[in-house]
Amino acid sequence: MPNPLWLVRPRSDGGRDFVSFRPFQSDPDAQMIEIREGSHLPPQMPLLKRRRRLAIAEAIACRQSLLLEAGYHRSEPLF
Repeated sequence: MPNPLWLVRPRSDGGRDFVSFRPFQSDPDAQMIEIREGSHLPPQMPLLKRRRRLAIAEAIACRQSLLLEAGYHRSEPLF
């Protein structure tokens, strides 16, 4: 998962929940992915609810779970 990836899920109020996966490079030896979870209801600013860093294998498992079980789908960046 070397490139940024966005997953979104529509909400009943017209907003969207989002999860973005991006490479995190604080330590060149440890390949980590930063996961940002939040919501967005235009025209308001996005609300970041949670940020975490996972190893690549864990991030792939998280992405698959969100796609298969939580109703998310791939998207272009929201902002």
